[in-house]
Amino acid sequence: MSKKALVIIALSISISFVSCNKPATEVKEVKTAYVDTSVLMKEYTEAKDLEAKYKAKTEEKGRQLEAEINRFKQEAASFQAQAQANGQAWAQQKGAELQKREQQLGAAQQQLAQELQQESGKEMDSLVSGVKKFIKNYGKEKGYSYIYGTGDAASILYAEDKYDITKEIIKELNDKYKSATPKEEAKK
Repeated sequence: MSKKALVIIALSISISFVSCNKPATEVKEVKTAYVDTSVLMKEYTEAKDLEAKYKAKTEEKGRQLEAEINRFKQEAASFQAQAQANGQAWAQQKGAELQKREQQLGAAQQQLAQELQQESGKEMDSLVSGVKKFIKNYGKEKGYSYIYGTGDAASILYAEDKYDITKEIIKELNDKYKSATPKEEAKK
């Protein structure tokens, strides 16, 4: 064996010996936890309120459109009965009008769905962003090195239940939301 090889072996042994004998004070505990995001979004009051808001908006605007659709259906039904009595020229003209109106109603339905989806999407993105920010601050305050997310978009394949802080996060978010709600309504 060459002198160079012996020096390298001796050096690697001394380095491994030194790294294995680090004092316990240098080893920092890594505190981790996880949040089940699907449970969080189901039980977070603000998310439930947002969902209810858009469900009500959809029903309200849907009723208005549904009334127009029902009127159209009645006209279409009476058209078939009147077509024979009023002749082919009338039937062609009225049929074209009904077809145009049917297309307009279909377009109105699509536009309404898109508007509601965009509006709710913006609010939901804002809500999710706020929850992420809250969890980040919560983690810093509580001394966590990592807080993982699990649920619909799982990033954890396994975790012990004792590391689940979902209920704590939900409680604190709901408390924060409840305390902010009266102030928000007073501004309106």
